Amino acid sequence: MGVSKASGIFGAGSAALRGVIAAPLEAVRRRASAHNDRAAQSDQINTVIESEIIPRLLMAHAGSDMHTPGNRQRDISPDEVRRFAMLPLRLEAANLLAEVDGFITSGASVETICLDLLAPAARRLGEMWEADECDFLDVTMGLWRLQEVMREVSARAPVDQSQAALPHSALFSPMPGDHHNFGTLMIEEVFARGGWRSEALIKPERRELLDRLARQPFDVLGLTLSRDCPSAALGNLIKAVRNVSANPHIFVLVGGRMINQNPDIAKEVGADGTAADALGALEFANALVGASASRALNLG
Repeated sequence: MGVSKASGIFGAGSAALRGVIAAPLEAVRRRASAHNDRAAQSDQINTVIESEIIPRLLMAHAGSDMHTPGNRQRDISPDEVRRFAMLPLRLEAANLLAEVDGFITSGASVETICLDLLAPAARRLGEMWEADECDFLDVTMGLWRLQEVMREVSARAPVDQSQAALPHSALFSPMPGDHHNFGTLMIEEVFARGGWRSEALIKPERRELLDRLARQPFDVLGLTLSRDCPSAALGNLIKAVRNVSANPHIFVLVGGRMINQNPDIAKEVGADGTAADALGALEFANALVGASASRALNLG
């Protein structure tokens, strides 16, 4: 199915990677087919794309030790995203990479490629599956090609030595009880490429999150909320974070749909702030930690 054409660029592991992506999708197909339930199949495949496939794209991206500055020299328009989203269905990985190279040549950063092009393309494949516009094999191959492109782009990204030397550290976590980890992995990836020592917890219990913060003095905690939760519960967690944190001056950032709809919630729950997207959060965190370091120097 074209694997051999791309193997010269992407290496012998390509077939194995295709299997890794296909496995959860095949499980969805078997479960839904057993009940002859197309609607259930559509719902589950979108869940797999959101909770497993897109994070794998981002983790493949983060797997490289390469870092670039956290800014976007060139934005990608919605029309460009819609056009590109169709390409994984018909282009081999090598040809898809050539398309991505065109965006990079015109000034798009690796972060922009990751967050604004490849991840939306993966989501679009799920939407097309739901609308019965493509079949199971199309989805599997398309997602495999997207991950191959991400791996290649990441491996070629230049190192930003000045950013990599920064001592800042951050922990990112979904709100305990929230099992959607895409936002958490996305923002952790952006901070890692911005030069931070960053970590992400996936599906943590409240005790696990607090224990991790008590053991290591992170500069920043980022909490992501993919669904609404009571403000009191969020405020209670942030208060507990400040009580147990090994860094008594930890900054807490919050984000997600509920916060984006009403940014004032961030202040109400005792957080230090929020941002509209991951790159905005990186800029805000850099400013917070930089100002804190300057104050410490002045006091010293």
